[in-house]
Amino acid sequence: MPQVIDLVLRGGRVATPGGVVEADIVIAEGRIAAIGRIGEVSAREELRIEGLTVLPGVIDPQVHFREPGMSHKEDLATGTAAAIKGGVTTIFEMPNTSPPTTTAEALQDKLARARGRAWCDHAFFVGATEENAGELAELERLPGCAGVKMFMGSSTGTLLVGEDEGVEAVLRGGRRRIAVHAEDEARLRERLPLVQGSADPSLHPVWRDEETALRATLRLLTIARRCGRPVHVLHVTTAEEMDLLARHKDLATVEVPPQHLTLVAPDCYRALGTLAQMNPPIRDARHRDALWRGIAEGIVDCLGSDHAPHTIEEKARPYPTSPSGMPGVETLLPIMLDHVAAGRLSLERLVDLTSAGPARIYGIAAKGRVAVGYDADLVLVDRKRTEIIRAERLASRCGWTPFEGKEVTGWPVMTILRGRIAMREGELLDAPGGAPVRFVDTLAPGA
Repeated sequence: MPQVIDLVLRGGRVATPGGVVEADIVIAEGRIAAIGRIGEVSAREELRIEGLTVLPGVIDPQVHFREPGMSHKEDLATGTAAAIKGGVTTIFEMPNTSPPTTTAEALQDKLARARGRAWCDHAFFVGATEENAGELAELERLPGCAGVKMFMGSSTGTLLVGEDEGVEAVLRGGRRRIAVHAEDEARLRERLPLVQGSADPSLHPVWRDEETALRATLRLLTIARRCGRPVHVLHVTTAEEMDLLARHKDLATVEVPPQHLTLVAPDCYRALGTLAQMNPPIRDARHRDALWRGIAEGIVDCLGSDHAPHTIEEKARPYPTSPSGMPGVETLLPIMLDHVAAGRLSLERLVDLTSAGPARIYGIAAKGRVAVGYDADLVLVDRKRTEIIRAERLASRCGWTPFEGKEVTGWPVMTILRGRIAMREGELLDAPGGAPVRFVDTLAPGA
């Protein structure tokens, strides 16, 4: 037992790698020092947490915090505050900012902006372009880099690698697993006239149909197999892709967002209009059921919120000029805890999808598990607590949520970041304490 103990949590149920058990947790120097029945110890602080369940802090590997260039929608301070309030202790931020994160200088700029302002731990993706393909092997190993993100189909921002030659050049430019937005750009352009002048957001999944996603994912897997490069397919939304990816689990990992597990077309477009618009789109019940099947069968490796905020005024533009994307980092855990309460998945599977899974996919050092020696990133949840999601309570600058008024069962009541209590009952405590994430592949010997 360490001589100086910072915090002891007593009497909770703890989601350990071996299952959910009643145990105490000892935290020292920002890491978990002991788990079990702990006798009397001298600690700076001790908390009784009966009735609460301790989960590893959520790792959200897909957020868009819009800084620099679009900070009127969100910035690193407000986005990470939303994360911590929602029990998310680590985020990976996407490169489609303005300017895009495509150089070492742009990466360093984001790390500098996060210093002293980020409430949670963080890493930033470098965006792939045909121009920087030869530099990606070096860029992906820089401290604070989550890896490389490639857009095969156009979305928010200017990053795009649409042709097979460019995709192959990017995949040959490095060795870490690469994250990919897989929509076929040629088909998107071909089908755009279907929605131009329509003003009907329910046509969004007609324009960006399942074939658009399937074609890109098939192209990606073919090229990745040829290059021997592992890929991570972001926000998978179709039954056809899930069947395809199940046959390539040696090469590809799979991510789905809570929105696509929860909302369904056409109902969401009738209720929310352009607030339900995101890329790839919310689809019908056949596809939603296939995503849940992918979770049950172990095809899905992790969840990502795809937190992509725009202002309510921007979203009010007539479709298809309205921007795609919705906030989600703060509601990821409450929405998924509600699915657990409804019996759609186990708590153990939720932990794997939100913590252990992202850590495994990206090779995150010492995070993703409630285990001795790991960072003391924890979220304490009340699994019986019922709350109604209200935008006025959320920290995101955009000021809205697609889940407005939704009643959920299960709620994060405390977030601990590397042993320090960062949120308690919805209130942020102390000062921002986020730091860059470390990755096993990029650690220097002895680090």
